[in-house]
Amino acid sequence: MERLPGFRDFYPEPLPHPDVWSADARQYIFDQWRTVARRYGFREYDGPPVEPLELFTTKSGEEIVGQLYNFKDKGDREISLRPEMTPTLARMVAAHERNYKKPVKWFAIPQLFRYERQQKGRLREHFQFNADLIGETDPAADAELIALLIDTLRAFGLTSADFVIRLSSRNAWQDFYKQGGGHADHEYDFFQAIDKLERTREESEKKLAELGFSIDKVNQFIEDGHPTAELAGILQNLAARGLQEFIKVDYKVIRGLAYYTGVVFEAFDRKGEFRAIAGGGRYNNLVKLISGGKVDLPALGFGMGDVVLLELLKARGLLPKFDSPMDVFVTIEDESLRTISLKLVQDLRAAGYAVDYPLVPTKGDKQFKRAQELKVAHTVRAESDAYVRIRNLKTRDEVVAGFADAANHLG
Repeated sequence: MERLPGFRDFYPEPLPHPDVWSADARQYIFDQWRTVARRYGFREYDGPPVEPLELFTTKSGEEIVGQLYNFKDKGDREISLRPEMTPTLARMVAAHERNYKKPVKWFAIPQLFRYERQQKGRLREHFQFNADLIGETDPAADAELIALLIDTLRAFGLTSADFVIRLSSRNAWQDFYKQGGGHADHEYDFFQAIDKLERTREESEKKLAELGFSIDKVNQFIEDGHPTAELAGILQNLAARGLQEFIKVDYKVIRGLAYYTGVVFEAFDRKGEFRAIAGGGRYNNLVKLISGGKVDLPALGFGMGDVVLLELLKARGLLPKFDSPMDVFVTIEDESLRTISLKLVQDLRAAGYAVDYPLVPTKGDKQFKRAQELKVAHTVRAESDAYVRIRNLKTRDEVVAGFADAANHLG
């Protein structure tokens, strides 16, 4: 029986094959995401993996249905596996925003699903770090979120030589579009052409020409890269933190999604070997849209997927070695002492140590081999109901201690 294409099995280390995914690496990434987010005062939330289909079509239009795992449930409801987290967040905030002081700073690590063509760095499911700040319009909020993104990547050992945050603004492009005589009805088409400029240049040039814009003027605007007042404020804020080397204004970034309303940004590896590591920006109208106009709150956020991040960390040699988490192996060579040994195992676990032992009668040499395979620091053996023998496998030193005092000799 094979797994579905585009989905992953996660195995504990050591991995049975280099092409499978590591559950230990995934947990390491999750731990770093959570640690940095909490350091910034962000609180964790979650929502259901299945939502009404309307939640996603309201945000992105009917065209998104072709990218979804959607179906009718047994209650004849049109539903979908979540392709992204932001609509769920907007729904949750709109429902209970009065119960939370502003700004709201929340993060989540959802598993997301999209039915699309598989390619490097993109699968049909992935885990994503979502961080959002709701209820503040000042550019200081944008700077705070970008600083969180930078520090999250730095937590993995990445430096300014490894990645850069490319900062841009939909407002700057809107001004360019209006000054160039662009019609309001085709503004999103213009944004789409700019967004695809680096990937499908000829197609984008053709589309821009149809909209009345020359590629030369577009390129000149990008090359000049004059920061707007809001971008200048963000740059100054990040410079005050000592983070200026991680960021640059780059108007090639515009983010293709229609719901962005202002500042946008993406994180890229400096060598250009991978897809965007993360991306986000302002979406000041989404909560109002999802709530049917009942709640109107400014918002911004970013998402960072685990697939590209893991590829980058592997390429830079920044993943730690994932060894067995066991601290102690309790050996049982005298089966008459198994009952007291089980008490020893339980006491050591209660003291906070990761402990393993032979579940069934096993020869002493096999037990010791198992302890070595688990790379434990100590073996412990009950000598009686009063004493234990503790062996440090690194130094080979041994000590006999009272049964109740065993944990104090394992530091």
